[in-house]
Amino acid sequence: MKYTMYFAGLIACFFSIVAAQAQESKFLNSPARKLQLAEFAIANLYVDEVNEGKLVEEAIVKMLEQLDPHSTYSDPEEVKRMNEPLQGNFEGIGIQFNMAEDTLLVIQPVSGGPSEKVGILAGDRIVMVEDTLIAGVKMSTEDIMRRLRGPKDSKVNLKILRRGVKELLPFTVKRDKIPVYSLDASYMIKDKIGYIRINRFAATTHEEFKKALTGLQKKGMKDLILDLQGNGGGYLNAAIDIANEFLGKKELIVYTEGRRNPRSEFFAKGTGEFQNGRLMVLVDEFSASASEIVTGAVQDWDRGVVVGRRSFGKGLVQRPIDLPDGSMIRLTVARYYTPAGRCIQKPYESIEKYNEDLIDRYNKGEMMSEDSIHFPDSLKFKTHRLARTVYGGGGIMPDYFVPIDTTLYTKYHRQLRDKGALMKAHFHFIDAHRKEWLGKYKTFNEFYKRFEVTPDMLAQLVATGKEMGVEYNEEEYQKALPLLRLQMKALIARDLWDMNEYYHVINDANESIRKALELLEQPDFEGLLLKKR
Repeated sequence: MKYTMYFAGLIACFFSIVAAQAQESKFLNSPARKLQLAEFAIANLYVDEVNEGKLVEEAIVKMLEQLDPHSTYSDPEEVKRMNEPLQGNFEGIGIQFNMAEDTLLVIQPVSGGPSEKVGILAGDRIVMVEDTLIAGVKMSTEDIMRRLRGPKDSKVNLKILRRGVKELLPFTVKRDKIPVYSLDASYMIKDKIGYIRINRFAATTHEEFKKALTGLQKKGMKDLILDLQGNGGGYLNAAIDIANEFLGKKELIVYTEGRRNPRSEFFAKGTGEFQNGRLMVLVDEFSASASEIVTGAVQDWDRGVVVGRRSFGKGLVQRPIDLPDGSMIRLTVARYYTPAGRCIQKPYESIEKYNEDLIDRYNKGEMMSEDSIHFPDSLKFKTHRLARTVYGGGGIMPDYFVPIDTTLYTKYHRQLRDKGALMKAHFHFIDAHRKEWLGKYKTFNEFYKRFEVTPDMLAQLVATGKEMGVEYNEEEYQKALPLLRLQMKALIARDLWDMNEYYHVINDANESIRKALELLEQPDFEGLLLKKR
């Protein structure tokens, strides 16, 4: 018995050694070993000193460039900047600000945040941070933010210039966690119709959405316009949670599948708070990834009507791979598919062509006419309830197309915007009239109904443009005038109240919203979908 066990042990040991040698031999002959030896040789034998870290970073970037447009490398600083908006908070002093004439102008202190607690007001100008002058010295916005941000409970000393006060006011602000909201706006856009705009799918998005939805339902909302225009995506789980609010129990939301990632399916739990009301989803060419997951699920189950223009077409799933120095690889590990089986990822054989796709769409007339968009029959799919035809292979096609509106945009308007004349004039107005306007318009509703941009304000805008090198063009000015008035009013609403009020004003010019409201006037909602079979 002893000898049997002894020989069995020897045999097991032998096979272990053979397996280890085979594994070692496999590694020694692998591409990874080749790469490792090349890097070692360069670092130790090259004639001149080399930056080893930079070499490795560039090698990683070049490898990822061979894969797809969304497999990327980020250094530690980029990782931090990328994660903050998605995590839902960062640590700082809690202000919304803009740079006006090389000075940091406080638009609004965050409600309940550290700056508001010590008495910093909208309209204040931060001139110094810890005895370092930041105004009038051409300091970059990133450098200023780096000085203002810091660990929770740390303190920062500021000196502030306030309108009507001669001397600089000193403030010591104790930094704290500052929320970053992913909902831009939530309000009743019409009787019984609510409006919610989501700018990204972050860790707090579902919680924010539920709070907004409950608030609108208390105001009598029966129908909802969900605005995902310009929403470039975010967390997959956040998209699943939002789609769950609209779909019935066990209805498939999305599934993912890849070479080393077996099919994973995600179903609605049936716990959503808006499973029955009429739903409109707005998308455009910048709606991507998580936005397309929500939109695809709504469309494939015939749960709502999709309005706007063809979405971006990002159907790849990335997994973050953290590296020891805090940097990160975001590696594509799977594709996602809508409930009907559509992969809406657009082709990416050439990175250059991929990056020029939106320009190509515009040049081919797709932004102007639905008839310019063509999909092959091989990309046809059927929706689950009504068996309507939908397409994969390059974004979500809306049920109702809305062309991009170019009638109000002129070269003169673009120059006023791009050279900063519009914002400079705005800061002058808000600085001079903030108290007057807040006294005159006690509520936003009063402001929305009664406020008008005056001829004097428009003359000041034109004069500011001339000062900044924008050549006046009467014809283009008159063409852009309705948009200029609306933008100026919206910016004032933002600075007197918040982003919610900004969108309440600026949405008056949004053609997709107008179309959604027009469709919601139709009594037969299912008929709207059946027309698009």
